[in-house]
Amino acid sequence: MKESHVPEKNAKRIPIVIFVGPTAVGKSKIAMNIAQLFNGAIINADSRQIYKYMDVGTAKPSKEDRSMIDHYLFDLVDPNDEYNISKYLTDARESIISINKTGKLPLIVGGTGQYIFGLVDGYITPEVPPNYLFRERMDNKAQTEGSIKLWQDLNTLDPVSANSIDHRNIRRVIRALEVFHETGKLFSELKTRVSTLYDELIIGLYMDRQFLYTQIDNRVDEMISLGWPAEVKKLLDMGFAENLSSMSSLGYREIASYVKGESDLENVVSKIK
Repeated sequence: MKESHVPEKNAKRIPIVIFVGPTAVGKSKIAMNIAQLFNGAIINADSRQIYKYMDVGTAKPSKEDRSMIDHYLFDLVDPNDEYNISKYLTDARESIISINKTGKLPLIVGGTGQYIFGLVDGYITPEVPPNYLFRERMDNKAQTEGSIKLWQDLNTLDPVSANSIDHRNIRRVIRALEVFHETGKLFSELKTRVSTLYDELIIGLYMDRQFLYTQIDNRVDEMISLGWPAEVKKLLDMGFAENLSSMSSLGYREIASYVKGESDLENVVSKIK
């Protein structure tokens, strides 16, 4: 039986530390240092690092780091499995409680803003199974009419949800439409909030933009040298098609085009950067 995540009155609050910031700014490295100094355990808040077999291209922590410090919510599901914010919030809340019971400090590293702020703000999101035919239809519409048209449809239907979703984030727009299609209720009405049991410290990391661009370029080069193309080829050989949600992670579809002989590596790397 799952534990309730709604705190009782006067319940003891749990301290958590959250690291946020852009790709390649150094969140994982700093979280490792803090974990060693303050007896911490790390919880993943990156929506792509939850997938198995996708290690290089998602920049998962090394095996050495994971042997030194307890890491949670990595390698949870296969790339063709459905995973969403509702499942993440349940898993993350349970992980925080579990870590706290061991006397360690939960350190959340991300990643995915929707996951992090859903956790901090106490959101409870609807458990609505995916309708893949509906998603395919919406994907086709986005390709033929543009992502802005899908967002406009959502804005007409549910302006509260539309106001919180960037029109370019097609998957979130489609999900909000899908929830209404399946339940007849607005996504904004089904998403509720409860008080949380956390005392959170959010640490936002940043660096000079030009230096950050250099860091990102260096990371992409390192990923290539570590075998990113071989990783993508293995995924394709295992039957995980590039149109899966998991393969929408930055770079995977571009690398897949190289693996299939549709693009050369130099152009693919340039596009990813």
